[in-house]
Amino acid sequence: MQASESENTLIPILITGTLVVIILVVFLFLFVIIYQRRMIKNQVVLRQLHDEKQIDLLNAVFETQETERKRLAEDLHDSVGQVLSAIKLNLHRLDKIIETDAPKSLLLDTRKLTDECIQEIRNIIHNVLPPVLTDFGLIDALQALCERLEKNTDIKIAFTKELPNDRFSPEIEVTLYRIAQELFGNAVKHSGATSIQLQLTRENGTLMMSFSDNGVGFDPDNIKHGFGLKNLESRTQFINGKIQTYTKPHSGTLTTIKVHLS
Repeated sequence: MQASESENTLIPILITGTLVVIILVVFLFLFVIIYQRRMIKNQVVLRQLHDEKQIDLLNAVFETQETERKRLAEDLHDSVGQVLSAIKLNLHRLDKIIETDAPKSLLLDTRKLTDECIQEIRNIIHNVLPPVLTDFGLIDALQALCERLEKNTDIKIAFTKELPNDRFSPEIEVTLYRIAQELFGNAVKHSGATSIQLQLTRENGTLMMSFSDNGVGFDPDNIKHGFGLKNLESRTQFINGKIQTYTKPHSGTLTTIKVHLS
């Protein structure tokens, strides 16, 4: 009798916990969608500012974007992440006092959903503001990015560096990392590449990042989605660099970014 009453008490708790997790997941994805729409709006502003060559305003928009990225990562970690961790702990405690199989099945499903949500938050934080970039610098961050993408795709990725493990200005490190993210994203989505090489070198006061793949390439004079290239040009201009892209159909793509270090 007491076991039955205990189960009747626990089932509403489990249902409530499940609903809370679902609401948090929906909130998380709505939050990310709103954030992405804001980023798209900022990119439109960036293109307009680039065309008008208003460099000061361009820099201000980039700084605003990075500030918003940092705030988003901190909010996800400090608020949603901690709430989900607390829910996970409570579910673990309930698991120890439930004896019958029916509530346990619901509990296990809820814990699995919570674990997936926590992992998604970690992935978002790493994409928005990877801790390795702020803590250890560009070289380690690019290495981690390559390893993560190679693990999650069928593409063979090689990262080489010909420079000491130096730190650069925050603007250069963040911008080159964002450019690498975008180049990888384009390659994974559109190139059909099976191999990618990322190289970072420093020579005579110039930092160069080169990105090459063995994908399908494209015709630069007949590209339909040129906004991505414009965005890369705007980011490179932000750090007073130069970007060049070499490609043709069925011949892969090579992109180089050169930045003069003061």
